[in-house]
Order: sequence, then structure tokens, then C-alpha cells
Amino acid sequence: MQIVFGIDFGTTNSALSVYRNGMVEVVAVDGNKRGGELMRSVLYFNEENEIHAGQEAIRQYVSDGAAGRFMQSIKTFLPNTSFVSTEIFGKRYTIDDLVAIILRKIKAKGEEHVGCPVDSVVLGRPVVFSTDAAKDAVAEQRLEKAARKAGFKNIWFQYEPVAAALAFEGTLQSGEERTVFIGDFGGGTSDFSIIRAKGGTFNRSDRRSDVLSLGGVYVAGDKFDSQIMWDKVAYHFGRYACYKTMGKDDWNNIPKSIIYTLCQWHRIPLLRARKTKELIRVIKGATDDRQAIENLENIINDNFGFFLFQAIEKAKCDLSWQENTLIRYTERDLCISEDLGKDEFEKLNADNFQQIKTCIDEVVARSGLLPKQVDTVFLTGGTSRIPHIQALFAERFGRDKLENRNAFTSVVHGLGSSVPLFV
Repeated sequence: MQIVFGIDFGTTNSALSVYRNGMVEVVAVDGNKRGGELMRSVLYFNEENEIHAGQEAIRQYVSDGAAGRFMQSIKTFLPNTSFVSTEIFGKRYTIDDLVAIILRKIKAKGEEHVGCPVDSVVLGRPVVFSTDAAKDAVAEQRLEKAARKAGFKNIWFQYEPVAAALAFEGTLQSGEERTVFIGDFGGGTSDFSIIRAKGGTFNRSDRRSDVLSLGGVYVAGDKFDSQIMWDKVAYHFGRYACYKTMGKDDWNNIPKSIIYTLCQWHRIPLLRARKTKELIRVIKGATDDRQAIENLENIINDNFGFFLFQAIEKAKCDLSWQENTLIRYTERDLCISEDLGKDEFEKLNADNFQQIKTCIDEVVARSGLLPKQVDTVFLTGGTSRIPHIQALFAERFGRDKLENRNAFTSVVHGLGSSVPLFV
């Protein structure tokens, strides 16, 4: 009996499916509020050289008072060729070492479930790790290397929106065929495909001719959070602060590179570089907003970026169900309470929505179809629930064609369904 795992290693969450006896099941991999189907793609290293992943990493991080080294959005570093390795408490880790820790935990959970070792896996990958083809190739190579370090010998890749399409096929009646637009919205990328979906049993060994178009854009959940941080919260950390250099009367703005990095929560630890911390210390002594610069120092030194961005993400999610919300966060002398309305959120993210809109239209154009020839629009991923995202598809295809099923597990189920294409 052949058993193959399907692993959706995501920017925010990861998940596992198991293919055996011609059947696919999604397996619990963590003890979070969704019953364990999803594991947060995070790592926590404490000073005793213990490494935790998933929900346990968050629990330990909070329990230790945000000490140690907390890492998240690790997937976004895969195409970053300037990121070679990082040192954590005296030990050096490459990017594939970090990913391998998460994959190894998922593999162990899967093997515990099936009761035997498993060395074959179908890994999901976005349509675009990077718009740079060379960096895109590096990202896939690093992910494969991580899988081998985790103990897998047979490794295949499947595009994440194609996997979602294969999951959708399981909902069709035997003999039923539909042309489906798949929108897979993750934390780091939004990926799209148009595929001919078929219900029932048929030869699934080669589906290339059924994939009519693929595309993707590096705009997703994290980008929306970063935009909120930039426009609504960053001023608390010196975005508009000015300072004077020694011996001069001219006022200078805080370097944008510092604020840009601050607005990408997975990159905040990079601000711990000695030169950056020294520059911030100098700025604090000659600024017109000392409190904001102290807040900047604190978020870097005390490592509370994770909690701040959780508050931002919560506000973003609130706007999927209500017209207005508050970004609430308190830390030390910092108390944030910022109003955010749905209309304002959409205005702030106009450029991000435009990039998604353009990509959707390009994918349709490359398929050779008209929007009216698409039978169903299947959306997956948490960001797909944003009302303006729903509206983009409704305007093009009609609201009656939109379907949102299993928003968080469709891709991983489809990875398991991909197994017959490879073995």
C-alpha cells in the first residue's frame, strides 16, 4: 500500500493531507482553534536551545515574555537570495534548515497518524515565488532541499491553485464538467488558474491540457497588513519624526528603509543590526518626537511586533463582517487605538487591489476565454473573504458563480489528490 503526503507549507499556516488506498484525508497537525487542521508556520528558539513550531511556539513565546527568537513568514525568504543564513544563539541556520524544522514536525504528525514511515510528498508551491525567474528557481530548490532534510526522498511539486482545482473536482458529479477560475489567496502570494474540472473517475495521469491558464501576484494577506501598518500605525514608531544631524540645523526624515522594514512584521528582526540600532539611538537624541523613537526602539528590542501585527490582522478580518473597527494595542507606554473603516481600508489598498485585478484579467486573457465562458469561480484562503476581493470577481463573472468552500484546506486536500499525477 503506497502512502504519500501532501503538504501545503504556507506563509501563515501549513497543513497536511494523506493519500492512501485511493483516498485523501486532511490530518490534524496542531492543537489550534481550527481543530488542528492548520499549523502556524512559525518557529521559536529559546535560550536553552529548544526549538518549538506551530501553536506551541506561540505559547512558549508568550510564556517566556517574548524573549528568545520568534520567526514567522519564513516562506517569504525562500526567493530572497541575499538571505543565506541567520545565527540564533550561536548556531547558524540556512533558510532550508528553518523550513525543514516545520516540515519535519508535520511529517512526524503524519507518520504518527498512519503508523509507518512515509518518504514521499507532494509539496504545494505558488505560481510565483518571485517575478524574477532565477529567484523563483532558487525558492523551489530551497524548498526541495528542506524537504530532503526533513526526511523525504520522493518529492513532487504542484501549483497551489491547481491543487485547489483538484479539490473542487471532488464536489462534482460523475461526468460533470466545468471551466473553473481558481483564486488561491495566501499570506504571501495570490495565485490564479483556469482549469477544466471533471467529476467522477477518469485517467488523471496527465492534466496539462486541462490547465488553460496560470498566473500570480506577490500581493496577499501580509501585504494588506503591511499597508495598514504603514498608513495607520507607523506614525507611532517615527514615520513622520524628524531629527537633526550633529552640527547642522537642517531637519531630516527618518530613513524610509527603517519604516519599510518595520511594516513587514517578518522583517522587524533585521532592524536589530548593530548599525541600525546605533542610528536609531542617535536619532532619539536629536528628534522632534522622542516618544515615537522610543516606541521604535522598544518594538525592536522587546520583540513585540508579532502581537502588534496580530492586532492589525484582527482589524482587517473584522472588516470582512462589519463596516468599522478599531486597531487596539497596548505595550509599555504605548497605547494604540486607531479607527479603521471598510471604505478607508479599500482606499489605502487601492494599488494592491489593482495589482490583483490586473492579474485576474491577464489570466483570463491568456486562457482564450471570455469571462462568461467560466462556469464557476472557486476562491480559497483567508484573504478571499475580503468583500472587495469578492466584488472583483463578482464584477467580472457574476456573483452567482462565486463559491467559497473549505477556504483553508482546499489546497492541501488537492495536493493529496495530485498524487496519481506523479506516481
